[in-house]
Amino acid sequence: MKSGSELVLPTGGAASGRGVGKSAQGRSVAVALASAGVFTNLSASSAIASHAKSRTLPRAAAWVVASLGAFEWVALGYLALSSVMITIFARNLAHPGKLLLADAIVAVIILVLSSAGLAAEARIQRDGLTPGRRMVRFWRHWYPHLFFLFCFEELAFLVHLVNPNWQDAKLIAFDHWLFGVHPSVWLEQFVTPLRNDFFQLAYLTYFVYLLVLGGILYVRRDWHAYWSVMTYSAVGYAIGYVIAALFPIQSPWFAMAGMWQQPELHGGPFTATINFIEHYGRVRGAAFPSEHVAGSVAALWGAWRHRRWLFWVMLPLVAAMCVSTIWGRYHYVADIFGGIITGSLGYFIGALIMRSGKAVAAPGDVAAR
Repeated sequence: MKSGSELVLPTGGAASGRGVGKSAQGRSVAVALASAGVFTNLSASSAIASHAKSRTLPRAAAWVVASLGAFEWVALGYLALSSVMITIFARNLAHPGKLLLADAIVAVIILVLSSAGLAAEARIQRDGLTPGRRMVRFWRHWYPHLFFLFCFEELAFLVHLVNPNWQDAKLIAFDHWLFGVHPSVWLEQFVTPLRNDFFQLAYLTYFVYLLVLGGILYVRRDWHAYWSVMTYSAVGYAIGYVIAALFPIQSPWFAMAGMWQQPELHGGPFTATINFIEHYGRVRGAAFPSEHVAGSVAALWGAWRHRRWLFWVMLPLVAAMCVSTIWGRYHYVADIFGGIITGSLGYFIGALIMRSGKAVAAPGDVAAR
């Protein structure tokens, strides 16, 4: 055996004979390897593990990035902007740390769902659809609705992020200048329980526009159209969220309280449903622009582009819904105009974003990274 790290197996004597068993050969090799430092060099094992880890982390990061579509980039961008605003104006907030933590948790959930969704799609392409993969696909596609709800409810804590004073007087003056009356007060003369229920039903239809359009596209597996519609909504909502944080508006229900002969609207089951929702989920503030109108208009544009027949079904419903926001004393007319503008901006900007090559995540995208 030579000295140093060079490995030389014995070649002479009995060791080279045909009669030597496998066990003897194994012991000779083991002794030679031990002499060369293969089994005792622990630093080499650590280096190998470190190298493997250094290769795994970039691959995992590449997978996460590849799983993000246009919607995720818009959502994460809004959360990042919201976090920056919270940090800058933290002195105006009671619990800025909790808000930052909430935004971070939501961002992590988005990353996890996107990554899991891409992995499930890869397995579906390879091995077919199973109940578990179907569930992952479902949550991957339908979590945007929960994201929108989170962002809207969070606005209750952000309405005075920059400006500590309500700005309703400006919109009240605008409405009066435009119509010569206060619209929601003027409409009270036509109030009856039956009309109340009709307009509250019209108000409730807001909650189904994106669900119905998205559901049709989901069932048809028109993934690009599906994520286009979600992206239109995300952009429109995000613009509205930022405006609401900068320009705090309560709504007529709060700012004009005492101006109606009937403080509350009474009706049938739909009025009762709205009263229940408003009692437990009402956000004081964030009335301008109307996110109900913005979301409805974005969905309406999505129907126009991707399911034209559904557009004509939705159009009169959306129009009635806009009137219902005034009838129910939830919004000023200025809020409606603002919602139409931000919802339309969501569509046009979202359509531009969806033209990018990676607007919809697909398993094949990982190989290119």
